[in-house]
Amino acid sequence: MSFQLFHGTVIHSRGPSELIILESALVIVDGEGKIANLVEDVPRDRIPCVLSSLDIPSCSSVNIRYLPRSEFLIPGFVDTHNHAPQWAQRGLGQSMHILDWLEQVTFPNESRFKDPAYARRIYSNCVDGFLKQGITTASYYGSLHAEATKILADICLEKGQRALIGKCNMNRNAPDSYRDASVEASLRDTEDCIAHIRRIDPEGKLLKHVITPRFAISCDPELLDGLGKIAAANPDLPIQTHFNEAEQEMKFTQELFPQFKGSEADLYEHYGLLNERSILAHCCHMTEYEMSRLKELGCGVAHCPISNMTVGGGFMAAPVRDFLRRGIDVGLGTDSGGGFSSSILDAMRQALVASNAREVMSRGRDKGLEIGELFYLATLGGAKVCGLGNRVGNFEPGKEFDALVIDTNAPGVMTIVEDEDSTRTIFDKFVMTGDDRNIKNVYVCGQSVRRYLG
Repeated sequence: MSFQLFHGTVIHSRGPSELIILESALVIVDGEGKIANLVEDVPRDRIPCVLSSLDIPSCSSVNIRYLPRSEFLIPGFVDTHNHAPQWAQRGLGQSMHILDWLEQVTFPNESRFKDPAYARRIYSNCVDGFLKQGITTASYYGSLHAEATKILADICLEKGQRALIGKCNMNRNAPDSYRDASVEASLRDTEDCIAHIRRIDPEGKLLKHVITPRFAISCDPELLDGLGKIAAANPDLPIQTHFNEAEQEMKFTQELFPQFKGSEADLYEHYGLLNERSILAHCCHMTEYEMSRLKELGCGVAHCPISNMTVGGGFMAAPVRDFLRRGIDVGLGTDSGGGFSSSILDAMRQALVASNAREVMSRGRDKGLEIGELFYLATLGGAKVCGLGNRVGNFEPGKEFDALVIDTNAPGVMTIVEDEDSTRTIFDKFVMTGDDRNIKNVYVCGQSVRRYLG
């Protein structure tokens, strides 16, 4: 069996408050793209002895990647909430209220994906763009078009990105030109997309379909019921939707579903769409009751701090500290067109801003997040939200090698690294001031999917 070996600084998380920095570590990746071993404190001249003790042929040492002080290895970023069709509308409609933004900007843009050629062009650029920014796993909302959603799946597989991909279900409260023709058509298209993804990636090595009711506003009760039945019949598939995002959205949802008395938790649970497989985007306005339901049901939260402060109506700071305190899984989402940036690094920084605001709002009860916690949300936290915590998110042996090589000396505007800087200082500088130019290599399941060429 062939091996890939990396020697140098390795940084990953074991939990929200467990940032692990290993200098002179040796990461051993087997031929199937899995982490065979992570050995700490290995001087360079001791590598042959370590390999011998692990029954790895010494010839494998020829292929060791030695990382200089300016480089380190981190897990790939996980984007838990991403609207792939909005790649071409990023930056538009900022400061608008959520329902106005959907009507005036988003729905007209997404309707263009009825054209397969257009979908292929935008999605190809989209996946390239996210890989360039180190997003090795993304949970994608597609458009409502089955053909375009299948094209997105084909492209993710072709380019090697790990992805959850969902045909967006919506049959009301949208323009006639951009809504599912009927409940039956929406469910039929969903089943078609599920079958397509299983056909092109039968082992689910990289891809899974994710059941995707856009939100309750856009789905009538019959459609939600049908999607719940699909979810029950396919217990391996995740579920994603928007949850308590903005006051305007929440008020309209209550008008449409008065029987649930304002509880989106009760609404989605009633239709079989709220459980340990659920990825709930935003969760900005949470009651004690809904907090407890998310915890009891094992739901995950996709925190999207950039869009929460630029689109939706108001400065919406989700209670991330409270989620973490309760043991609710939380990851970060770029929300693509919903904000001004598609970078997880920017999402980490904005999450810091949002958490500081939340500390003020809670009168000090919910302390602001620390850099190590932000990094956890972007990696292992996101993997757990997407139901992949046992496969990716850190460098535990047995997991798949989704990783980034960070080059802090790359041309760009990252804070300069000085001779006296500790490894932790260098890491902090990257998180707070680095960008895609510092992401030298991207690996998914041991395969190189992107190399920065300067």
